[in-house]
Amino acid sequence: MNVKALLIAMMLPVTLWAQGFAGLGTDADGFAVPERGTAFHFPADHGPHPDYRIEWWYLTANLQAADGTPYGLQWTLFRSALAPGERPGWQSPQVWFAHAAVTTPEAHYATERFARGGVGTAGVEAAPFRAWIDEWVLEGPDFDTLRMTAAGPAFRYDMALEAEGPLVFHGDAGFSVKSEEGQASYYYSQPFYRITGTLHLPDGPVAVTGNAWLDREWSSQPLSGRQAGWDWFSISLDSGDKLMGFQLRNRDGSAGYTSGTWIAPDGASISLPNGAFRAEPLGTHSVAGRAVPTRWQVRVPDRGVDITVEAMNPDAWMGLSIPYWEGPVTVSGSHGGRGYLEMTGYE
Repeated sequence: MNVKALLIAMMLPVTLWAQGFAGLGTDADGFAVPERGTAFHFPADHGPHPDYRIEWWYLTANLQAADGTPYGLQWTLFRSALAPGERPGWQSPQVWFAHAAVTTPEAHYATERFARGGVGTAGVEAAPFRAWIDEWVLEGPDFDTLRMTAAGPAFRYDMALEAEGPLVFHGDAGFSVKSEEGQASYYYSQPFYRITGTLHLPDGPVAVTGNAWLDREWSSQPLSGRQAGWDWFSISLDSGDKLMGFQLRNRDGSAGYTSGTWIAPDGASISLPNGAFRAEPLGTHSVAGRAVPTRWQVRVPDRGVDITVEAMNPDAWMGLSIPYWEGPVTVSGSHGGRGYLEMTGYE
């Protein structure tokens, strides 16, 4: 394959994602699709699923320095397939790309990497667990004990993670519906990591501690054709409870599909059906030429939740090949806490 063809093959999935994320949603094109009632098998399911079109290992963390300064951190590895299945060497249809970011109250640093599958520069191994792209690594003897590294032009970090609770399965035992038409993914999280380490920033190293949340998801039809993007919240409340919720926005402005999970301190979870999780923008912020809602009212009436979710730094725009907003948030109202917010498809 010549260099031009390689670049086109690598960038094709990225182009589709940049077009409002809907390019991957309308047709599975011979890829496998999630089925309700499928059992998970570990540690194998911590590894890749090449028969599905898109997959990610997605970690965010709310951190704090000794002086109380808050920080946010992101480490994400994506797998996107040009065709189902795996083949050796340069024949591999798998494309890997990764995002890393650090957010401070005053700055947001983000960078990305790309790699072709089959040649050893990126991949995931289930046991012992290892996810990598170039020198960025998330690895450990198992999924509970991990070390994580990444670096960009203006930052680097080296972190240790230890799970203090169980995996949580979203939707119907990990079968997470994304639309009224039935698009779905397999989706589980480890929201109980304790994280410690050092951020290396332009002003020097900062020792930090905090909590991290890792999402695992794979699918071949992430969205329906009429959906434009999503708003995703992961919130750790001061009560010890946790809340994951998302809404999928429709292109015509009509009410979108919602889903969520209420997670007790011991990891017991309750699935929130369409409409039970409610998120309404309270104000927008101009960033990268876009009006992005960085202040929200989030309600889960059945759990007594009525909170304001606000960006720690409203300029946390991921100005990468796939542009989106991702950053740490603070929580006030009926509950206090902190968390992360991701918003895609804002043009």
